[in-house]
Amino acid sequence: MSAAPESHRAEVTVRDMTLDDVPAVEALERQLFPIDAWPLQMFLDELSQPETRRYLVAEAGGGIVGYAGLRCIEPIADVQTIAVVPDFEGRGIGSTLLTELIGEARRRWASEVLLEVRADNPRAQKLYVRFGFEQIHVRRRYYRDGVDALIMRLQLADTPGTGSGETTEAGNQ
Repeated sequence: MSAAPESHRAEVTVRDMTLDDVPAVEALERQLFPIDAWPLQMFLDELSQPETRRYLVAEAGGGIVGYAGLRCIEPIADVQTIAVVPDFEGRGIGSTLLTELIGEARRRWASEVLLEVRADNPRAQKLYVRFGFEQIHVRRRYYRDGVDALIMRLQLADTPGTGSGETTEAGNQ
């Protein structure tokens, strides 16, 4: 296998999303999810609720290459969004973002994490299964283009920072 292009080896950092990030994130959202993109105001509304929300961005090469968000109203956390720019897929960015969201759910004493994933997105489904999520339901024709949403759930341990070994190991890498 050949070495990754230089642009694919740039260091990736993950940090909390700020209001200044919203225009770039919203532009990525429109690019990545043209049919179901969140409007700018939705991101602004989400960031205005830190008592129940946490949003992250992944940066590389001076730009945002991924983002994710969690809503947690005890005892349930819900992954609101998670996305990685296609040129940066396969580099562990999605895993890092998901690890951070699961850690946040634990810190907020959630007993489970829920998410919806497109039925036609096997790459994302595989990631979630690797983290211990199980499909619990199907929402027929959930997305605007008629694709079903698979509802997935991860059961969490009762104590923050503990749980499945895979999640703990991913957080310690």
